[in-house]
Amino acid sequence: MLGLFSGSGQGALDRRASQARTHAVLGTPIDAPAGSGQGEVLFGCGCFWGAEKGFWRLPGVVTTAVGYAGGALAQPTYQQVCSGRSGHAEVVRVVWDQEKLHLSDLLKLFWECHDPTQGDRQGNDRGSQYRSAIFIDDPQGLALATASAVQYGLQLAAAGFGPITTEIRADIAFQPGETYHQQYLAKPGSRPYCSAQPTGILLADFPGCDYRLPPAVWSYFDWSVSHCVLRGDNAPIILN
Repeated sequence: MLGLFSGSGQGALDRRASQARTHAVLGTPIDAPAGSGQGEVLFGCGCFWGAEKGFWRLPGVVTTAVGYAGGALAQPTYQQVCSGRSGHAEVVRVVWDQEKLHLSDLLKLFWECHDPTQGDRQGNDRGSQYRSAIFIDDPQGLALATASAVQYGLQLAAAGFGPITTEIRADIAFQPGETYHQQYLAKPGSRPYCSAQPTGILLADFPGCDYRLPPAVWSYFDWSVSHCVLRGDNAPIILN
Protein backbone atom coordinates (compact mmCIF):
# COMPACT_ATOMS: atom_id res chain seq x y z
CA MET A 1 0.00 0.00 0.00
CA LEU A 2 3.02 2.28 0.27
CA GLY A 3 2.78 5.48 -1.68
CA LEU A 4 -1.00 5.79 -1.88
CA PHE A 5 -1.11 8.81 0.42
CA SER A 6 1.19 11.73 1.19
CA GLY A 7 1.59 14.38 3.87
CA SER A 8 4.01 13.38 6.62
CA GLY A 9 2.25 15.10 9.51
CA GLN A 10 -1.35 14.90 8.37
CA GLY A 11 -2.04 11.48 9.89
CA ALA A 12 -1.42 12.49 13.50
CA LEU A 13 -3.35 15.74 13.00
CA ASP A 14 -6.22 13.82 11.44
CA ARG A 15 -6.48 11.46 14.41
CA ARG A 16 -6.19 14.17 17.06
CA ALA A 17 -8.91 16.22 15.35
CA SER A 18 -11.36 13.31 15.19
CA GLN A 19 -12.40 12.36 18.71
CA ALA A 20 -15.86 10.97 17.90
CA ARG A 21 -15.46 8.96 14.73
CA THR A 22 -18.25 6.58 13.74
CA HIS A 23 -17.92 3.21 12.03
CA ALA A 24 -18.95 3.57 8.39
CA VAL A 25 -20.76 0.21 8.41
CA LEU A 26 -21.72 -0.60 12.01
CA GLY A 27 -22.56 2.96 13.07
CA THR A 28 -20.72 2.55 16.38
CA PRO A 29 -17.92 4.72 17.83
CA ILE A 30 -14.54 3.44 16.67
CA ASP A 31 -12.33 5.22 19.21
CA ALA A 32 -14.28 4.52 22.41
CA PRO A 33 -12.79 2.14 25.00
CA ALA A 34 -14.28 -1.33 25.36
CA GLY A 35 -17.28 -1.26 27.68
CA SER A 36 -18.64 -3.63 30.29
CA GLY A 37 -19.09 -7.13 28.90
CA GLN A 38 -16.90 -6.38 25.91
CA GLY A 39 -13.49 -7.73 24.91
CA GLU A 40 -10.71 -6.06 22.95
CA VAL A 41 -7.91 -7.49 20.81
CA LEU A 42 -5.56 -6.26 18.09
CA PHE A 43 -4.84 -8.42 15.05
CA GLY A 44 -2.06 -7.92 12.52
CA CYS A 45 -2.54 -9.97 9.36
CA GLY A 46 -1.09 -7.96 6.51
CA CYS A 47 -2.79 -4.95 4.94
CA PHE A 48 -5.40 -3.76 7.41
CA TRP A 49 -8.01 -2.80 4.79
CA GLY A 50 -9.18 -6.32 3.97
CA ALA A 51 -8.58 -7.66 7.46
CA GLU A 52 -10.87 -5.06 9.01
CA LYS A 53 -13.71 -5.92 6.64
CA GLY A 54 -13.53 -9.58 7.59
CA PHE A 55 -13.85 -8.81 11.29
CA TRP A 56 -16.58 -6.18 11.09
CA ARG A 57 -18.81 -8.70 9.32
CA LEU A 58 -18.81 -11.20 12.20
CA PRO A 59 -21.99 -11.29 14.32
CA GLY A 60 -21.23 -10.00 17.81
CA VAL A 61 -18.50 -7.56 16.80
CA VAL A 62 -19.30 -4.15 18.31
CA THR A 63 -16.78 -2.08 16.40
CA THR A 64 -13.51 -2.22 14.51
CA ALA A 65 -10.80 0.28 13.68
CA VAL A 66 -7.46 0.13 11.92
CA GLY A 67 -4.23 1.49 13.31
CA TYR A 68 -0.76 0.59 14.49
CA ALA A 69 0.74 -1.41 17.37
CA GLY A 70 3.99 -2.95 18.54
CA GLY A 71 6.25 0.02 17.79
CA ALA A 72 8.12 2.77 19.57
CA LEU A 73 6.58 6.07 18.41
CA ALA A 74 3.64 7.45 20.37
CA GLN A 75 1.67 8.78 17.39
CA PRO A 76 3.12 7.33 14.20
CA THR A 77 1.85 8.43 10.82
CA TYR A 78 1.12 6.00 8.04
CA GLN A 79 4.27 7.14 6.27
CA GLN A 80 6.43 6.49 9.35
CA VAL A 81 4.97 3.01 9.76
CA CYS A 82 5.48 2.24 6.07
CA SER A 83 9.14 3.21 6.39
CA GLY A 84 9.62 0.17 8.63
CA ARG A 85 11.60 2.24 11.12
CA SER A 86 8.85 2.83 13.68
CA GLY A 87 8.53 -0.88 14.48
CA HIS A 88 4.73 -0.87 14.25
CA ALA A 89 2.50 -3.44 12.60
CA GLU A 90 -0.69 -2.56 10.76
CA VAL A 91 -3.46 -3.91 12.99
CA VAL A 92 -7.22 -4.15 13.32
CA ARG A 93 -8.71 -3.32 16.70
CA VAL A 94 -11.73 -5.53 17.38
CA VAL A 95 -14.20 -4.91 20.20
CA TRP A 96 -16.80 -7.62 20.68
CA ASP A 97 -19.81 -8.54 22.80
CA GLN A 98 -18.62 -11.37 25.04
CA GLU A 99 -22.14 -12.83 25.36
CA LYS A 100 -22.55 -13.22 21.61
CA LEU A 101 -19.04 -14.02 20.49
CA HIS A 102 -15.99 -15.77 21.92
CA LEU A 103 -12.36 -14.90 21.33
CA SER A 104 -12.06 -18.38 19.79
CA ASP A 105 -14.26 -17.25 16.89
CA LEU A 106 -12.08 -14.21 16.27
CA LEU A 107 -8.94 -16.33 16.42
CA LYS A 108 -10.45 -18.70 13.87
CA LEU A 109 -10.92 -15.84 11.40
CA PHE A 110 -7.48 -14.43 12.22
CA TRP A 111 -5.57 -17.63 11.49
CA GLU A 112 -7.59 -18.56 8.44
CA CYS A 113 -7.61 -15.15 6.72
CA HIS A 114 -3.85 -14.94 6.09
CA ASP A 115 -0.64 -16.96 5.97
CA PRO A 116 1.03 -16.60 9.40
CA THR A 117 4.28 -18.21 8.22
CA GLN A 118 5.50 -15.39 5.97
CA GLY A 119 7.47 -13.33 8.50
CA ASP A 120 7.79 -9.65 7.60
CA ARG A 121 5.43 -9.75 4.66
CA GLN A 122 2.01 -10.87 3.49
CA GLY A 123 1.69 -11.64 -0.17
CA ASN A 124 2.93 -8.72 -2.25
CA ASP A 125 3.19 -6.43 0.79
CA ARG A 126 6.67 -6.59 2.27
CA GLY A 127 8.01 -5.05 5.45
CA SER A 128 7.73 -5.55 9.21
CA GLN A 129 4.52 -3.49 9.25
CA TYR A 130 2.77 -6.39 7.51
CA ARG A 131 3.82 -9.04 10.04
CA SER A 132 1.37 -11.41 11.65
CA ALA A 133 0.60 -10.41 15.24
CA ILE A 134 -1.84 -10.68 18.13
CA PHE A 135 -1.84 -8.06 20.89
CA ILE A 136 -4.05 -8.67 23.92
CA ASP A 137 -3.57 -7.75 27.58
CA ASP A 138 -6.05 -10.20 29.12
CA PRO A 139 -4.11 -13.17 30.61
CA GLN A 140 -6.79 -15.70 29.66
CA GLY A 141 -7.01 -14.23 26.18
CA LEU A 142 -3.24 -14.39 25.83
CA ALA A 143 -3.24 -18.05 26.86
CA LEU A 144 -6.04 -18.79 24.40
CA ALA A 145 -4.19 -17.04 21.57
CA THR A 146 -1.06 -19.04 22.37
CA ALA A 147 -2.97 -22.33 22.47
CA SER A 148 -4.57 -21.56 19.12
CA ALA A 149 -1.15 -20.81 17.64
CA VAL A 150 0.19 -24.18 18.80
CA GLN A 151 -2.78 -25.99 17.27
CA TYR A 152 -2.66 -24.09 13.98
CA GLY A 153 1.08 -24.56 13.78
CA LEU A 154 0.65 -28.33 14.00
CA GLN A 155 -1.97 -28.24 11.25
CA LEU A 156 0.19 -26.07 9.00
CA ALA A 157 3.22 -28.30 9.52
CA ALA A 158 1.17 -31.35 8.57
CA ALA A 159 0.19 -29.55 5.37
CA GLY A 160 3.79 -28.71 4.49
CA PHE A 161 3.96 -25.09 5.64
CA GLY A 162 6.83 -23.60 7.61
CA PRO A 163 6.67 -22.49 11.26
CA ILE A 164 4.30 -19.77 12.41
CA THR A 165 6.01 -16.38 12.76
CA THR A 166 3.11 -14.63 14.50
CA GLU A 167 4.08 -12.21 17.27
CA ILE A 168 1.86 -12.72 20.34
CA ARG A 169 2.21 -10.09 23.05
CA ALA A 170 0.47 -9.03 26.25
CA ASP A 171 0.04 -5.50 24.96
CA ILE A 172 -2.96 -3.45 23.88
CA ALA A 173 -1.21 -0.14 23.11
CA PHE A 174 -3.16 0.87 20.01
CA GLN A 175 -2.35 3.92 17.92
CA PRO A 176 -5.47 4.79 15.89
CA GLY A 177 -5.00 5.05 12.16
CA GLU A 178 -5.92 7.94 9.92
CA THR A 179 -9.60 8.47 9.14
CA TYR A 180 -9.15 7.74 5.44
CA HIS A 181 -8.01 4.20 6.31
CA GLN A 182 -11.01 3.41 8.54
CA GLN A 183 -13.46 0.98 6.90
CA TYR A 184 -11.65 1.80 3.68
CA LEU A 185 -13.20 -0.96 1.57
CA ALA A 186 -16.73 0.23 2.41
CA LYS A 187 -16.12 3.73 1.06
CA PRO A 188 -17.12 4.86 -2.45
CA GLY A 189 -14.17 4.91 -4.82
CA SER A 190 -11.98 2.72 -2.64
CA ARG A 191 -9.28 0.65 -4.26
CA PRO A 192 -10.30 -3.05 -3.98
CA TYR A 193 -6.99 -4.26 -2.57
CA CYS A 194 -6.06 -7.11 -0.25
CA SER A 195 -2.71 -8.90 -0.19
CA ALA A 196 -3.64 -11.65 2.27
CA GLN A 197 -2.79 -15.19 1.24
CA PRO A 198 -4.95 -17.64 3.24
CA THR A 199 -3.48 -21.12 3.56
CA GLY A 200 -6.83 -22.87 3.19
CA ILE A 201 -6.27 -24.67 6.50
CA LEU A 202 -9.25 -24.40 8.87
CA LEU A 203 -8.47 -24.03 12.57
CA ALA A 204 -9.51 -27.11 14.55
CA ASP A 205 -10.49 -27.28 18.21
CA PHE A 206 -7.78 -26.32 20.67
CA PRO A 207 -7.52 -26.21 24.49
CA GLY A 208 -9.90 -23.59 25.90
CA CYS A 209 -11.76 -22.92 22.66
CA ASP A 210 -15.46 -22.14 22.83
CA TYR A 211 -16.70 -21.56 19.31
CA ARG A 212 -20.11 -19.89 19.33
CA LEU A 213 -20.73 -18.90 15.73
CA PRO A 214 -22.70 -21.46 13.70
CA PRO A 215 -21.15 -23.09 10.61
CA ALA A 216 -23.39 -20.94 8.40
CA VAL A 217 -21.30 -17.88 9.29
CA TRP A 218 -18.12 -19.47 8.00
CA SER A 219 -19.74 -20.23 4.66
CA TYR A 220 -19.28 -16.52 3.93
CA PHE A 221 -15.52 -17.03 4.05
CA ASP A 222 -14.60 -19.46 1.28
CA TRP A 223 -10.80 -19.40 1.34
CA SER A 224 -10.64 -21.40 -1.88
CA VAL A 225 -11.91 -18.29 -3.68
CA SER A 226 -9.21 -15.71 -4.36
CA HIS A 227 -9.77 -12.53 -2.33
CA CYS A 228 -13.07 -13.81 -0.94
CA VAL A 229 -13.20 -10.98 1.63
CA LEU A 230 -13.03 -8.39 -1.14
CA ARG A 231 -15.74 -10.17 -3.11
CA GLY A 232 -18.11 -10.39 -0.16
CA ASP A 233 -20.75 -7.91 0.94
CA ASN A 234 -19.77 -5.06 3.25
CA ALA A 235 -22.78 -5.59 5.51
CA PRO A 236 -22.51 -7.58 8.75
CA ILE A 237 -23.54 -11.22 8.55
CA ILE A 238 -27.04 -11.62 9.98
CA LEU A 239 -27.94 -14.73 11.96
CA ASN A 240 -31.46 -16.04 11.33
